[in-house]
Amino acid sequence: MGVSESAMKQAVIAPQSRLRKRNDLVQPFLKWAGGKRQLLPVIRQHIPPQRKDYFEPFIGAGAVLFDLQPKVAHVNDTNAELVNCYEVIKSDPAALIAHIKQHQISSDYFYRLRNLDREPEFRELSNVERASRIIYLNKTCYNGLFRVNRQGHFNVPYGDYRNPTIIVEVVIRAISQYLNDNDIEITNYDFAQVLRNARKGDFVYLDPPYDPLSDTASFTGYNLNKFDKDEQKRLKGIYDELSCRGCKVLLSNSATNFISELYADYTIIPVEANRNINSIGTGRGKITELLIRNY
Repeated sequence: MGVSESAMKQAVIAPQSRLRKRNDLVQPFLKWAGGKRQLLPVIRQHIPPQRKDYFEPFIGAGAVLFDLQPKVAHVNDTNAELVNCYEVIKSDPAALIAHIKQHQISSDYFYRLRNLDREPEFRELSNVERASRIIYLNKTCYNGLFRVNRQGHFNVPYGDYRNPTIIVEVVIRAISQYLNDNDIEITNYDFAQVLRNARKGDFVYLDPPYDPLSDTASFTGYNLNKFDKDEQKRLKGIYDELSCRGCKVLLSNSATNFISELYADYTIIPVEANRNINSIGTGRGKITELLIRNY
C-alpha cells in the first residue's frame, strides 16, 4: 500500500517532539489549584519548537512537564511534601501503591491522618508514608485543595466523596518510568536558585502562585512562604535576567492590572480558563488568565 503525499510531507516536517516516543499515561496524579491540564491545548501553541533543557521551578501537579515529557528537565517546588511525592514515585512506586491501598474512606480516618502533622510522631514517618498521606488527603479533602495554615499544618476539611479514586496504579508506574528513563532533576529550593543554571536556548515555564484578583481571593497557602506582590516583582526580575541570557520564557498568571503592567514589555496573551478548585464557590468558574512570553 502506497503512502500518501500529505503523509510523507508530515513525516518530513514532524518536529523532534512528535518523533519521540510519548506515554499518555504520564499525567498529573494530584488535584491542584491552578493546575494547567485544561489549558494544555493553548499552552502547546506557545511552546517554542526549538529548545534545550527544560526548567519549571513551580512544578505543582506537573501538567506541563508531563505533557512535554522532555528528556532533560529541572523541576522544583518550595512545598517539601509535594517534592517528596515526586521523589517517592521515582524511587519506590510499588511501596507507595501498596501503602495507599491501606487507607480508609471515612471522616474519622481522614481527620486522624490530617492531624498527624500536629503530632511529634509526624517526623518519624517514612518518605513513603508521607507521600501516601499527602496523596490520600488531596483526593479526599474538600474540593481537592492543598492548603496549610501558618504553622504548616494541612487544614482542608473532609470532602465526603462517595467513592473517590485515590490512586491510579498505571499512572504512578508510568510517571516513575518517565522520571527514571530521563534526566529529570527534582529539587526543593527557592525558584531563583533553580534558575541560576538556565542558559541560552533553554525553555523555562513559570507558573507561580497567582496574583489575587481581589484582596480576599488570594490562594498562596500551599506552603508557608506567601507569594505576595514583592515576590511577583522578584520573579519579574528573574524573568528579565533569563531573557538577557537568551532563555525562552513562558509565564502563567492572573489577568490583573498589576501583572499586565509588570510585564508590559513582553508578549501578553489572554486565555480563558475554568477554575473548579477553590475554597469559595464564587471563586470557581470561567476566568481570564495570562500567558506571557519573551519570544
